[in-house]
Amino acid sequence: MPPRTRQTERRPVRPVTITAVVDPVAALASENLDDNLYLYDTNKAAGSTGFGTPELRSRVRKGDTLLWNVLPLECETYVALTDIEIDPRIAEPTRKVYPGTDIVFWTAEVKQDLTEPVPYRLSFLLGTVSTPFSPTARPALAGPSDEGKEGR
Repeated sequence: MPPRTRQTERRPVRPVTITAVVDPVAALASENLDDNLYLYDTNKAAGSTGFGTPELRSRVRKGDTLLWNVLPLECETYVALTDIEIDPRIAEPTRKVYPGTDIVFWTAEVKQDLTEPVPYRLSFLLGTVSTPFSPTARPALAGPSDEGKEGR
């Protein structure tokens, strides 16, 4: 019997959703987003780390669709994700609105496999303040081949 040829592993296409949970009342009172931003993603099984911190490391691969959204802890205080800055060679986030609503989300496709973490910057509008808030801590996209290069 001839040896079997190995087929490359195919994963189903699914989005990696990155959710920013913001405590806008505390962030406005302290003028500090770092202590009031909690990031989560749907890719923990693939090795994402840093859940519940502003330094989330989302494990991604080339072709993954990323979807960013925001949830305020205080539903009566306005919070909006206004910008995502990341190396455009890796991903180009686009602002979108769910049809028939005013609910905003951002989406991008990962353009290449990553060998090192790629940090990005999130900016938010909070309450009636017109100047965007950005945490000093940076979340990052990370590829499967950079395991062990970051502290756990």
